[in-house]
Amino acid sequence: MKEIEASIEDLLGQLSLEEKVAMCHAQSKFSTPGVARLGIPEIWMSDGPHGVRGEINWDNWGYAGWTNDSITAFPALTCLAATFNPELSHSYGSSLGEEARYRKKDVLLGPGVNIYRTPLNGRNFEYMGEDPFLASEMVVPYIQGVQQNGVAACVKHFALNNQEKWRNYVDVQVSDRALHEIYLPAFKAAVERGNVWAVMGSYNKFRGQYCSHHELLINTILKGDWAFDGVVITDWGSAHDTREAALYGLDMEMGTGTDGLTTTLTNAYDNYYLANPFLELLKSGEVPEEVLDDKVRRILRLMFRTNMNPDRGMGRMNNQEHLDVARKVASEGMVLLKNQEQFFPLDPDKEMTIAVIGENATRSMTQGGGSSELKARVEVSPLEGLRQRFPRATILHSQGYSSGPSVYGRVEPAPYDADSLKQEALAIASKADIVLFIGGLNKSHLQDCEGGDRENLRLPFEQDNLIKDILKVTKDVGVVLISGNAVSMPW
Repeated sequence: MKEIEASIEDLLGQLSLEEKVAMCHAQSKFSTPGVARLGIPEIWMSDGPHGVRGEINWDNWGYAGWTNDSITAFPALTCLAATFNPELSHSYGSSLGEEARYRKKDVLLGPGVNIYRTPLNGRNFEYMGEDPFLASEMVVPYIQGVQQNGVAACVKHFALNNQEKWRNYVDVQVSDRALHEIYLPAFKAAVERGNVWAVMGSYNKFRGQYCSHHELLINTILKGDWAFDGVVITDWGSAHDTREAALYGLDMEMGTGTDGLTTTLTNAYDNYYLANPFLELLKSGEVPEEVLDDKVRRILRLMFRTNMNPDRGMGRMNNQEHLDVARKVASEGMVLLKNQEQFFPLDPDKEMTIAVIGENATRSMTQGGGSSELKARVEVSPLEGLRQRFPRATILHSQGYSSGPSVYGRVEPAPYDADSLKQEALAIASKADIVLFIGGLNKSHLQDCEGGDRENLRLPFEQDNLIKDILKVTKDVGVVLISGNAVSMPW
């Protein structure tokens, strides 16, 4: 460690003011520049907490169209938390870290540990539940598993990002006791026990100040009380002021504009808050150079832990061990709410007719949802899994209801007639020995999705009414909900 700190000081002394400032802000959607003349590499980041996201274009949010960036899709963190299994959390993090390393990523933007302040938060599926102790116990091994691969975990969103609607404007008010007993424990565990190397600031304000450059949260608590020695990174576009970003703990600014260098200079990387405007404050003496040097020390320390660490492995991707971990998390994270007359488990050797009803029986759950969207190499649908599991059964399928396509930021209309789908579902239900209704939420806007909250707790697309109508046809019904959040169940 002493050798690394000495190397950091040596490099710091060789960097110009302009080179140091450049290291504090993005050069593309997911990278920051290095300094080629000194052998300092770029830093490459990637979403997300459930799998390494497909490759994004340099200057915009479009996918780059690579053919070699399909990965293992891991269950959402709410499912991981529901396993109550810290050892499995370590396996999850280790597997994910291997995939990130293989994809040549230095920072993995996760895990998320914001507390479920409301069950309507569209992003709850990305977090480790509503209990501070459980989240704390599960986040530590996850981080350790990721970072043993020489990839930095970036715990997020610090702090109090507990809703998506108006997330860029809301000013959260909580007491000191609630802050420290409910909303900060998992972050504290990530820093003090998990030794996380990066922390992502959140979009919202807390007590009137934006959280990504916050005097109390970052300077006093994170870097002071908890002695965090890593890097504070913005969420994409969460910086708002050069002076506050400089003085209140922000180290790396990402995603302030969506255009990069393509269509306008307004949001070009050199115009970020921690870019040329920061340089001007430094040259005028309004901000002392020691402030910049602290940021660069942290960035260099991150590099010595990741892309300037000669001993880190090469990583692995899409291997059977990772698929096994994903399946184990999924199976241990399932929750059986009610098993009337021992309906489950079904006998795989029994000859019977099973009616599988519901869009979620076939819908992809890796696409959509915002930054957690994945490009999975393998995704087994419930219908496909049932057909493999019950080879002697006759399996009938009806969609039953319809949602629109997965689109971030808006709701697309359903393409099919709802009544026709319902009548078809009721027809096959009447012919079957048992019915498995497979519904819940999906990754579309206003469901399990970043950028918006749910409007209510009901199952969308009239699923409640469909279940009630199926129960009029037969009582032999098992309801399987695929959901990253709470739902009401009036039936």
